[in-house]
Amino acid sequence: MTTPAERLPTALARRIALAAQGFAGPRPAGGVGTRQLRGTAERLAVVQIDSVNVLSRSHYLPYFSRLGVYDRTALDALSARRHDLFEYWAHEASFLPVRLQPHLRWRMAAAEQHAWGNMVAIQQDRPGYVAEVLDRVRDGGPLKASELLEPRPDRPGSMWNWHAGKVALEWLFYTGVLTARRRTAGFERVYDLTERVLPAAVVHTPTPDRDEAFRELVRTAARALGVATETDLRDYFRLPPADTRTAIAELADVGELQPVEVAGWGRPAWVHPQARRPRWIRARALLSPFDSLVWERPRVERIFDFRYRLEIYTPAEKRVHGYYVLPFLLGDRLVARVDLKADRKAGVLRVQAAHAERGVETAEVAAELAAELRSMADWMALEHVEVAGRGDLAPDLAAVVR
Repeated sequence: MTTPAERLPTALARRIALAAQGFAGPRPAGGVGTRQLRGTAERLAVVQIDSVNVLSRSHYLPYFSRLGVYDRTALDALSARRHDLFEYWAHEASFLPVRLQPHLRWRMAAAEQHAWGNMVAIQQDRPGYVAEVLDRVRDGGPLKASELLEPRPDRPGSMWNWHAGKVALEWLFYTGVLTARRRTAGFERVYDLTERVLPAAVVHTPTPDRDEAFRELVRTAARALGVATETDLRDYFRLPPADTRTAIAELADVGELQPVEVAGWGRPAWVHPQARRPRWIRARALLSPFDSLVWERPRVERIFDFRYRLEIYTPAEKRVHGYYVLPFLLGDRLVARVDLKADRKAGVLRVQAAHAERGVETAEVAAELAAELRSMADWMALEHVEVAGRGDLAPDLAAVVR
């Protein structure tokens, strides 16, 4: 018998989503340690990695957004020393709890179906080269792509301008034979055999069958999202549509997902049965463009009525809000957005533009945003916050910051 769908007001769905993402409670008052970092990593399950460093490496920001000031070296240790986290392609390149590694082996096993053009070319032009690179790691230990003396192809402006050694290492990484032991100060992966990096208990965990793997990934996504459509659940780990639909149906049949109709969404949705339903949210946070709360832009519009686009690759003269723009969460709404840059040499957190959403009280938003910017500057060891004149919120913000 099909369970009738519960009707959820839009505001309640928004609060459920925020609670699931870790914004329902106050930040830790007694300092942030490994336990809080590990708990946030488990709650989110996927923390996207991005190389842009105009403000901060993106994977550091979700922890600051939820926990406040913390020691970034403690987070680094969760992957590089403790190996509670590992790197793999989930939403995009991501850090994930190691318990999920067995549930992503189907993707590693299916790598041949998604071979990149330059990988195919290497296999054709240099048979045995990938095996040679693997032997070098096996016999010589951890290896960086920069240590392989291969000529870089002449493809100016391409972010995938990889030489043959980098392609081979990334292929072995995608197939799960290698993983990242750590990152260098310059954010370069250091590759090693997976069995030498991940805990033995994880390495020796039997590979679940495909159906169980998808159920666990959808189950994990549902916990992280709180309330979600099929597209939302699929997007969290970038899962194939048919497998996701099957997993949703199976989880719904046993009560691990409950059907809901969210006012204004116009499509079926599911809520995790253990999702919190807070009466209010009193959050204050700046969000990375790659934060799991905002990375799926249609979901952001449904939940927050907030149209958000990443303009990093937009020519400067055509940008509306700026280069590295962070939404500002206040209470349960996204009320503003700021284009931020860390000028490390000058010791300044630069607000290059600040825009308010329609209908907000700009003086209140400016005061709260100024406090959050000061906290971010302290976390990043920057002495000052400086506001440029761009954007309708900038004058109020500059007045408060001064």
